[in-house]
Parts: sequence; C-alpha cells; structure tokens
Amino acid sequence: MKSFKWQIIIILLAGLVVGLLLLSEQTGFRLVSPVPTRGGVFTEGLVGKLQRLNPVLDYYNQADRDIDRLIFSSLIKFDAQGLPVADLASSWGVSFDGLTYNFELRDNAVWHDGEPITAEDVLFTINLMRDPNSVLPEDLITFWGEIEVNVLSEKALQIKIKEPFSPLIDYLSFGILPKHLLGGTTYSDIINSEFNLTPVGSGPYKFSRVVSEGNQITGVILNSNSDYYGNAPFLKEFVFKYYPDSASAFNAYLQGAVNGVSDLDKTILAEALRNPGLSVYSAVKPEIAMVLFNLNNSKIEFLQDKNIRRALLMGLDRRGMINTVLHGQGVIADVPLLPNTWAYYANNPRVDQNVQQAGDILKEAGFLIDQAGSGVRKKNGVELSFNLVHPDDTYHTLIAEAIKSDWAKLGVNIQLIAVPYDTLVLDHLQPLTYEAALVDLNYSRSPDPDPYPFWDQAEQAGGQNYSQWEDRVASQYLEEARVTKDLGERAKLYRNFQVIFSEELPALPLFYPVYNFGVDGSIQDVRVGPMFDQSDRFWNISDWFLLAQSSPNQ
Repeated sequence: MKSFKWQIIIILLAGLVVGLLLLSEQTGFRLVSPVPTRGGVFTEGLVGKLQRLNPVLDYYNQADRDIDRLIFSSLIKFDAQGLPVADLASSWGVSFDGLTYNFELRDNAVWHDGEPITAEDVLFTINLMRDPNSVLPEDLITFWGEIEVNVLSEKALQIKIKEPFSPLIDYLSFGILPKHLLGGTTYSDIINSEFNLTPVGSGPYKFSRVVSEGNQITGVILNSNSDYYGNAPFLKEFVFKYYPDSASAFNAYLQGAVNGVSDLDKTILAEALRNPGLSVYSAVKPEIAMVLFNLNNSKIEFLQDKNIRRALLMGLDRRGMINTVLHGQGVIADVPLLPNTWAYYANNPRVDQNVQQAGDILKEAGFLIDQAGSGVRKKNGVELSFNLVHPDDTYHTLIAEAIKSDWAKLGVNIQLIAVPYDTLVLDHLQPLTYEAALVDLNYSRSPDPDPYPFWDQAEQAGGQNYSQWEDRVASQYLEEARVTKDLGERAKLYRNFQVIFSEELPALPLFYPVYNFGVDGSIQDVRVGPMFDQSDRFWNISDWFLLAQSSPNQ
C-alpha cells in the first residue's frame, strides 16, 4: 500500500481525469497513458553491505537477500495474497495421504550461463541446507534433514515427508544453486568460494559486476536476463549502491545518485513523504508485538479469567503507542496472523480502548480499587499486580513503559523487568518462570501462518506455547489445518481459530510494525503485496518500467 499522501494525490488525480474526460468530448483532447517500454536503468540505495551473494548463505544479511532475490529462482514464489504459485516448478502434485510431492521443472529454464536447470540442482541445494555446517537456524537444518528428496528425471523430482504437513510448500521458496558450478565442493569450500562474488543464477536479472572504491565494494550491477523463462523485466539494468543507513541512502536520492531507497526508517520518513518526486510504499512487517501471559503461573491465577485479560487489552492505548513509539508506522493487531493474506479473517473484532468499561469489567470480577492505600485493585487481599519482562532495548522499553502507564490508570500495577532478548527466551519463557512478557512473534519468510507452534496445547511442554493456553477446540483447528490439503478448508479452519482467539485472548495482540521503501515517481507499476521479507518489494520486479513515453488511449 502506498502511504497516505499518495492516496490523497490519487483521489485528486481521479477528479482531474473526470474533468479531462468532459473536456475531451468538447475539444477533441485525447488522454494518454504510460506504455511500458524496455530499457532504462534503476539504481537503488541499499542499506547494508555485501557479504556473499548466495541464497544458502544470506539468511542473516538482508542486503544480500535483496540482491539474491533478483539473481536466483526458486521452485515456487508467492502472489499478492501470499499464495504459492509456480516459479521454476511448472507444476506439482500431492499424494492423497499428503506424504509425497512430485514436481515438474520448466523445460525452458536455464542458468545465466546457458546450462539447463535440472532436478539435480534442487537436490544439491537442499543437501547444502541440511549440511551440519549450514549457517541456517538449527530447526531448519533439522527440518531439511528429515525430508527425503529423489530425482525422478532431469526435470522431475519427488519430496517425501514422514507425516502430513501442508505448510511444506512454503518452505520451497529458497534460491536454487547450480550444481554444475558448485558440485563436488564441501560446504566450507562454498562459504569461501569466488562464486559468492560472481554468482550465476536463473532469475530475472543476472550478475554483471561489483563496483569498488579502493578495497571496498560499493555496489553491484545486474543486467536483465533475456533468457528468463518468465516475463523478461522491462528495466534493462538494476544497480545497487550500498549505504550504511537510511539517512545516507535518502541523501543520495536527493543528490540524484539513486532512484530509490530500500528502507525508509523513522529518521527520514517524514522528509521522504514531503518529497514530491519520491513514491513511498508501505507494508505490514511479518511481525506482531504481543503481551504473553503465563496462564499456568499460580502467582497470577487472576489472569486465567478471560474477562480480566479483555479488560487489560481494553485499557491499552495501542494507537498512542504506534504514534509515539513507532512514529505512526504501525497497524493495530487483533489476532496473531498477518493481515492481507489468504489465512487472515477480515471480520475479526477490534477491542478499542475504553478505560471506563475496562474498569467496570474488573470491578465486576471483584477487583476494587484500594482507595485508602496504594490505589491498586484488590480482591480478597490479592492485588492486581504482576511482573512484565521485556527486551532491554529502547524500543521495547518505551512500549513497556506505555503499557505500565495505561494499566496504572485501571488500578493495575506491573513491575517492569528489562533483560536481553536471548535471556528473556532462555531464562523466562522456556522455563515458564515469567508472569507476563512483551515479545515479538516473527513470521519472516513464512507466508503460511501455521500458528500451531505458539498456540496448540500439544506445544505446552517443550514447545513454544509459552502462554500455556489449553483450548482443545482451537488446537483441533490448528492440527487439522496442518494436514488439510484443500486451501479453502484450511482458510476456514484458521478463521475458526481466530474467532476463538478473539474471544479468549490468551495473549494480547498489540500491533504490526510497518516497513517503508521509496521509488522515484518515474518508475511505474511498482506494487506491494504481503511482505514476508524486505526483498518481497521486488515480487513483481519484471513489471517495473521507466516512464519514457505515452500513447493515446484507444
């Protein structure tokens, strides 16, 4: 979605078009519309620096993933709703029991050096990802290690899993590497391979060269791939220039050195929005800020009452948090799923701030304000008081302080405990010693929501159901959604889960942060879909074109 400023401009332009249509009937004036033409150079100010242009090595480097997105292809990619669609895989089928997946590769798919892409390339890449020395997170290494991959022919392969798992397809969006160039080398060899600075892929753009100043790489130049199996991109050349931060990249735009900025953070967003030549695009990040409650902690038994949890949510000024802490760059969350995706239920109820009603709910639950003492609500001598552990960075501290302030107005007292994020997980969440915790649920690179790990009752012991929520019906929906093949049925199951979550509120959803990037207005047909990674801003890169000429409407 474009930022609000551009929506206003679009509305004004719509009125202008109506006027011109009326004028054209009287004067013979003919409207013109932009026509995509091939050619032109787009230069993006990329925040970050180059490490290795290799999809099995870029997990922790956003700048590398952004460039790899244009160079490398995957078996599947995602459309504007986060649904899997064909990429290198021309088609696929799933067995009746959901354990076997057969894939056919495109006959016309070739590497940038002209060699054909084969099923062996896919197997080779998966073997790298499950190598014990892989830089991927341990759970992903284990995941790929438990999957059987068989090459059926040059253009066909089969994937077998031990038990049905419908989200499997979403794991197949990894970039595929050429075995004919890297085969026979160890994982350690690949980490230090020259390939990482002269990559060969099969995506819409192919590597041309790096740009250096002295001993420092300052940019990467890509050329359009004329042999691309999909729609060849209109833009002939794509140039990335590295900058240490958003402010530096935006300053380069102001000086005419770049046509776009990969990340417009809060330090320069307001100025970027005021720039008439820059189109600012926004998307919800794959991340949800939430307050988790330990529902099995005997010290806070009162939080087992869903009405008290609802009152606590009702007492929060989430819009105020977004405006003050996120500088307006956030969207209120109602459930732990990402909006604008196939699994999201658009009719989830919103719990708006209502301090008076929240107080009434707490009073009805028996918690009355101690007028003569601390001002904290009590019931039978038990104070409505608990600890909230949170990450010790400035961002989370400001959110925690806002929560504390809002709940104090309800007569609820919380003590803030700031710890490093890894300590929060290892010493508070995993051993279930916490009472309440401010956390971020991260869905990066996970278009399939699969809420199972966080909310299914089977994940209470040794899993990530840190809230210890135990709802058999909700768990049944999540379990069925994991094994059901029909997407429509899965959407219904997730809808039912969201309805129960909204009613029970085992945790309090706060908001989704927003990501912004900028593209000069001369670049047309830039569209934004669900953002599961910042590189998803390029999901329709082949459609981008430089506004160079117009032609009369017919």
